[in-house]
Amino acid sequence: MTIQGAPPSPREVDAVAAALREVLSDSVLRTDENVGALTTYRVGGRARLFVEVESSADLAALIAVTGQLSLPVAILGRGSNLLISDRGFAGLVVRLGEPFVEIEDLGSARVRVGGATSLPVAARRTAALGLTGFEWAVGVPGSVGGAVRMNAGGHGSDMAASVVSARVVDLARATVLDLGPDALEFGYRASAIAASQLVVSAELQLAEGDPASAEVLLSDIVRWRRENQPGGQNAGSVFTNPPGDSAGRLIDAAGLKGFRIGSAEVSEKHANFIQVDPDGLASDVVALMAAVIDSVEAETGIGLRVETRLLGFHTDVTKTMFDPRGSR
Repeated sequence: MTIQGAPPSPREVDAVAAALREVLSDSVLRTDENVGALTTYRVGGRARLFVEVESSADLAALIAVTGQLSLPVAILGRGSNLLISDRGFAGLVVRLGEPFVEIEDLGSARVRVGGATSLPVAARRTAALGLTGFEWAVGVPGSVGGAVRMNAGGHGSDMAASVVSARVVDLARATVLDLGPDALEFGYRASAIAASQLVVSAELQLAEGDPASAEVLLSDIVRWRRENQPGGQNAGSVFTNPPGDSAGRLIDAAGLKGFRIGSAEVSEKHANFIQVDPDGLASDVVALMAAVIDSVEAETGIGLRVETRLLGFHTDVTKTMFDPRGSR
């Protein structure tokens, strides 16, 4: 989601805050929340309003209000694929709280997973249930809800391989939708889920397996990630892979490992990662993304597209970084 036009006035923000406080019972609405610190980049600014939803009743109350709001709404999961502008987000940021961290065994190798559940937890819990097919997610530090939205994947699989339905709340239209694979329109690191839609839960169809074998695979994936991908302040893969090639290979071939703009640097360990210094700037990350795109295109003629979601940036900053589907 990007910001367009003038930000809402303090009076408009106060009116929305008052309306939300009127209906929320278990959740606390906070103003001027440092949401940049809630992302894995750990840079970026503040949200004018922030609520972490702590009950299904509050979620229903929130839905009733948000469809009538006069300021933009954005969804925050675990912040592992998100970069927030240094100037912040002039609207309401919503995040699901602890009650939406759950894994329910439905039988027949099917589970329902709460949207706030972390992918590593879901991977380990489903393996412990004797189910296989979700081990790949143990190395991805996002939430299930965010993973459904972007069709996260790795190690030869993705969310589309197991999601049979998702319960989605549309905060802009005040509706609740149960979407199957056709309606979700999964593509490569993309889905039909819009920026104002919140994934409350997902049902996964897995397969019967052996917990001991699954544990070995989990350990192998974790070890591979540690050996091949950097830790620290990053948001995982920055660019989607072009057809038949690897974004990391193209960036490396362009000689960009270690290339730095201000507080942001292309990782020396994996060229499709951008590392940020402590107390760094989101503007440095975006500038580095743009420089990588320009350099790789000049070198190879291939236009890379950004996988990371950008929040609070002007449209003219981001319009060249996404294809139309990937920017949703």
